Order: sequence, then C-alpha cells, then structure tokens
Amino acid sequence: MRDGGLRWQLVVETGGDGLRQERLTRDLHAALQETDGLSVGFTDADKPVAPGHKGTGVGDIALWAATAGAVARPVARILITAITEWCARDRHRKVEVTFNGHSAAITGRPDAAQQRVISDFLDKVAAGEPGTPEGSGE
Repeated sequence: MRDGGLRWQLVVETGGDGLRQERLTRDLHAALQETDGLSVGFTDADKPVAPGHKGTGVGDIALWAATAGAVARPVARILITAITEWCARDRHRKVEVTFNGHSAAITGRPDAAQQRVISDFLDKVAAGEPGTPEGSGE
C-alpha cells in the first residue's frame, strides 16, 4: 500500500535534536503499526514529501501513513486518535501531521484550542478527499 491509498506525512518535532527525533519517530512508527486500517513507513529523505518540497530535510526523519479505501474520514480519526494517545505519554511530544496540503500539530498536552484545530483539520481533509461528497464538488 505504500503507493496506494490516501497518504499522510507525520513529522515528530524535537527542536533540532536529531537523535531524539529518530528515537521518537521509530517509537511512533511501532505504535501506529498496531493500528488497524493503516500502513505506516519511513519517508525517503531524498524524495519530495509534498508538492513544492525537496524532502524532509537534512537529518530529519519522517513517517508516511496510508489509509485504504475511498472514504478515509473514520480512519483519519483513528490515525489522529492514535497519534494523540502516543503524544499524551509525554507532554513535550509534538507531531506535525500533513495531508493534501493541510497540516496540524498534535502535542502531548492538548487544550481546547488544539482540539478545535484538529477538528477543523479533519473537516478540511474530508472536504478535499477524492471520492467523497465533500471533495467531489471542487
């Protein structure tokens, strides 16, 4: 499924600490592999992660997550919930989630404002999905 499905980019942000980023990214990878409906892998650093980007950056390590099927909204919520639960293990964790030109940060210490941002992000993602009523009118 690496080349199929709906692809998400996940970057664990650590403020430039490459070793910590790699360790936490591998831990997130392991946690997400246990989530049904998702395929997860490591992004190739030399390949573009999004239109207009050259790659994840020197020393950066990122993940991709792919969802199966035409309607990914339920799986998107599962993905966001899994990342939120992983971040909740340590209040200093932060993951930047990008899909179809939209992105949001999930932290280990979410507040009401972040919950609204995540909800808005999921709405935007659903509106842009190919094959969904919200995404077919564009």
